Amino acid sequence: MLIAENVPLAPMTTLGVGGGARYFCEAGSEQELREALVFARERDLPVFILGAGSNVVIADGGFPGLVLKVGLLGISQGSRGPGRVRFDVAAGEGWDAFVAGAVHAHCAGVECLSGIPGTVGGTPIQNVGAYGQEVSETISEVRALHVPSLENVVLSNAECQFAYRSSRFNAGDRGEFVVTGVSYCLEHGGKPRIAYADLQKYFADHPGEPSLAETREAVLEIRRRKAMVIVPGEEDSRSAGSFFKNPVIAEQQYVDLVGWLSTRGLQLPSYPAGEERRKIPAAWLVEQVGFHKGYAKGAVGISNRHSLAIVNRGGATAAEVIALKDEIQTRVRGEFGIELQSEPVFVGF
Repeated sequence: MLIAENVPLAPMTTLGVGGGARYFCEAGSEQELREALVFARERDLPVFILGAGSNVVIADGGFPGLVLKVGLLGISQGSRGPGRVRFDVAAGEGWDAFVAGAVHAHCAGVECLSGIPGTVGGTPIQNVGAYGQEVSETISEVRALHVPSLENVVLSNAECQFAYRSSRFNAGDRGEFVVTGVSYCLEHGGKPRIAYADLQKYFADHPGEPSLAETREAVLEIRRRKAMVIVPGEEDSRSAGSFFKNPVIAEQQYVDLVGWLSTRGLQLPSYPAGEERRKIPAAWLVEQVGFHKGYAKGAVGISNRHSLAIVNRGGATAAEVIALKDEIQTRVRGEFGIELQSEPVFVGF
């Protein structure tokens, strides 16, 4: 196991901002993970687990502890009953490569999650979701290293405490576990999910039911149009993806907002989000307070194709990213009384 010192972190992230790690290690085995955690514990160092760097903002001052990159690899496949296939996937595997393999194997359940950057290990942490699917719908269990005891544990779907863009790994038990692998149970020969409006529109004139492969390609094309597929060298790809979660508000607050906006000739878009709750598109809120696609403020701005993506236009600092984030949140709060929650992980702040 090699532990390096003063390693730049910006090149390891898609946003491309921030300073370096005091210590850095890439662990290719569970034993190396344990050794790295012991190294940090003996020196009383904070630890940050880094995946593909697609959902993080690194502080300009860097991270004063150990940045640990999980490099565990491997995928195995087996039967889980009639029509069900279980995939056991190591945390360091690329997420989209796994999705492509599942679709190729004619297994449904993750096809709408195509094109999402990052590693498999990051998917249960944030309960990754897009275009009508969430990983919590297919995860059967998560394998992890329990940091305090350095023992291997297996957590069931229920034990992961999944919620919208959340789990026990990024909520109550943040820092308690290092995900080492995830098991997904998919439906062999299952039909793709065409529930999201963008997909329904895409296939409106499609003869018959689209295949899993066609659905995957449709999702990739839709994401490309929004610059949500990482393309090296493309300015709009220098982002951390969607910067804000879609807020979920109480039904009464929604009714009040609808009434107020109607006096201004505006219609509030929304989706059901459980009993007495409505989900509001964060992109609509951001655009309504003046942060349109292509907005620029110095070295930072909003993607030309996706109003939720804060982008680094070249040479941006983390402080500039945070300042724009804060300005957007302040305006949305002042205009609509809604608090936008950030989606990326903030490291070293």
